[in-house]
Amino acid sequence: MPQKRHTAEETIQHLRTVEIERVRGANLEQATRKISVTPTALTRWEVEFGGLRVDQAKRFKQFEPENTGFRKIVSDQPQDILILRERFHSRVIELATESMVGMGIVR
Repeated sequence: MPQKRHTAEETIQHLRTVEIERVRGANLEQATRKISVTPTALTRWEVEFGGLRVDQAKRFKQFEPENTGFRKIVSDQPQDILILRERFHSRVIELATESMVGMGIVR
């Protein structure tokens, strides 16, 4: 059976339904059975959407692609820094050698 992708609105509504059922005395399995998801999925949703309102969740999802791009940029920074340091270091040595040759210190 294919898995259903729930929208942020559906997920938040399911979380509220489970919360109401738990207050009424249902255990986790009974509450998740009522909304037709696994307890694992519910736990994952609570981590991702717990405490958010629908409008906040929409905004959160809206910024996900942008945040992914920023994470990639930040993860590439150490490599970029190493490349720049290596190029700068070799260029400094090259310039120092040229100036020492020009001054007659080194042949």
